[in-house]
Amino acid sequence: MNTLSINRFSPLNYAGAEAVNMLCTNLSFSGENVKKIMLTSCHASEGKSFLSMNVMRTLAKLGKSVVLVDADLRRSMLVQRYGIQFEQEDQVVGLSHLLAGMVEEADVVYETNIPGAYMVPVGRKVSNSLPLLNSSRFQRLLDDLAAEFDYVILDAPPIGLVIDAAQIAKYCDGTVFVVGYNTVRRQELMDAKEQIEATGCPILGAVLNQTEYDNYLSKKYSYKSYYSHYGYYQKEESAAEKKGKKE
Repeated sequence: MNTLSINRFSPLNYAGAEAVNMLCTNLSFSGENVKKIMLTSCHASEGKSFLSMNVMRTLAKLGKSVVLVDADLRRSMLVQRYGIQFEQEDQVVGLSHLLAGMVEEADVVYETNIPGAYMVPVGRKVSNSLPLLNSSRFQRLLDDLAAEFDYVILDAPPIGLVIDAAQIAKYCDGTVFVVGYNTVRRQELMDAKEQIEATGCPILGAVLNQTEYDNYLSKKYSYKSYYSHYGYYQKEESAAEKKGKKE
């Protein structure tokens, strides 16, 4: 099997780790037939890829076998953002190559350096991705992965920007919306919800991202992620917050 290494994967702070743990627990209670789960958003930079990667890592740490499919064929940033290195850099193939009929399924599933976690990278980015996503090869890939792994996580493009996510949802068991705090208008979210519901894919819920909250016995933990075209960083704790933890 092909292998890759994820070299730039920052650890979550307490509140972030607890939030992702809770999300993964909730997903496990969605039913044994909910295995192919798509994550999408209304806009870019709301954190869907960040959350997809952390859900993959957390599920793997919980002892599940999980594969993340990078389904953003137009503008994936996972390789650059997470410093992904392939064992054979000159022979990298991915989802777009498979859907174009150039390789077989076994060629595009990569074992990562996280035990229990696998990835299907995007391969070559394409501008006209809809015909590829509409092919029978895509549905067959997801069905085969669901038969092999406990969970198949799909990092899809924002549904408010392109129609790709609605096409992907047709083959999934559930959708999770990632919503950036105070960045999405209610009508935008309702329109996105209607698009997904029209595909017949159940909406499992939504994750409010990029927000701060107080948690755990009145101790304050801060978690806010900022995203840009090139990556993300996490907000540093203030000196007061660090002092509060020591006390």
